[in-house]
Amino acid sequence: MFGIVRPCTHRLGERFKAEWMAHLCGLCLALRGDHGQFARIVTNYDGLLVSVLTEAQSGPVSGARRTAGPCPLRGMRTAAVAQGEGARLAAAVSLVLASAKVRDHVADRDGLLARAPIALAARTVARGWDRAGARTGASLGFDTAVLVDAVDRQAGIETLAGIGTPVLVVTEPTETATAAAFAHTARLAGRPGNAAPLAEAGRYFGRLAHLLDAVEDQAADAAAGAWNPLTATGTSREEARRLCDDALHGIRLALGEAEFADAGLAHRLLVHELRTSVDRAFGTGTCGHTATASAGQGPGPGPGPYGENPYGGGPHAGNPYAGGPQTPGGGPGGGPGGYGGGGGGGFGGGFGHGGGHQPQRPRRGLLAGCAVAIGLFCTCQICCTEHEGPWSRKKRDPWCDACECCNCCGPNSSPAGGSGGGSGGGGGGCCDCDCNCCCD
Repeated sequence: MFGIVRPCTHRLGERFKAEWMAHLCGLCLALRGDHGQFARIVTNYDGLLVSVLTEAQSGPVSGARRTAGPCPLRGMRTAAVAQGEGARLAAAVSLVLASAKVRDHVADRDGLLARAPIALAARTVARGWDRAGARTGASLGFDTAVLVDAVDRQAGIETLAGIGTPVLVVTEPTETATAAAFAHTARLAGRPGNAAPLAEAGRYFGRLAHLLDAVEDQAADAAAGAWNPLTATGTSREEARRLCDDALHGIRLALGEAEFADAGLAHRLLVHELRTSVDRAFGTGTCGHTATASAGQGPGPGPGPYGENPYGGGPHAGNPYAGGPQTPGGGPGGGPGGYGGGGGGGFGGGFGHGGGHQPQRPRRGLLAGCAVAIGLFCTCQICCTEHEGPWSRKKRDPWCDACECCNCCGPNSSPAGGSGGGSGGGGGGCCDCDCNCCCD
């Protein structure tokens, strides 16, 4: 799984975690449905933003969710997943951009792709993905040629770039591609007036994606002698950080000009989580829940980061970016969460233990624990979902769960995911966002 927006489920809160997983699984299943099982390997965290933006503008509509069958990555549980035009557009964009990534690795002769037979096979797969993405895009009124053209121009721009070349010249093709994808979500959602501001948001997002990839890879590229936009243009990390911060601000302003039916998840990902991604890339972020999680304890009870509705006007309405007073949600949001532990099916189940005292369940014996461990391994739960320890019965995080939490609370606030709940709980200004979506 790849992408720069990798939210930690400990921080999303119950509602947004369920929505985010619905879009992620929806993208994966749209790839399978339109392009076959193998296409699912291009599922990525950033591609699902296209699906999220489409639904944020159109709001809840009939048929936007369906119940998917058991999947090993969900611990063999069913789940409600997103479907429709937004998920299919996300699939088309993911295919074309993954194709570009493969061709880029072939051109750089990375790893096994330095071998001619493997490089030939990779190019064949990439061409197939281009055609498949173009077919799906055409059925949705989206011309993927703009993406392919941007990718084709990238190599020429990189060849000509040198010391003194503005790094934004190098990021332009990526900006153009993401701007086109973001803008088309407005047409799919029936809000053509949103096309211009979402194109601007997409342009800044593409800039961030390119810069953060360059920052994270710079040391490895230098060791391998590979081309890196920051090194090639002589751009310092300080200048790269300034450009990233400007892009974050630009996304916020652009989203403020768009109209949404329910902007909650889109705002969470493109404002809060994207800032966390920047902090992570530059090494300025820390995790706020590791101390408790590593001890096998779930975060304490409390409301989710947004309550029922941070923006006022009903549970699924409003625009958090516009001016005027906004009211943070006050409804209870604690209770079970997580990938499948605790008390719910599907992606319910819990980060914590609810409110009251939970009696300690007895440890399993040796043979019973071995049987449970085998089951956890065979269904991938031990890697991919929160689960009970086979012998101790204590809640355990999945082995693959790379925590991306940030310590975003002030000195008077609870740690992220602690007794204040959600992404900072109830005090002390948990971020510099003035939307009042997670702070009192």
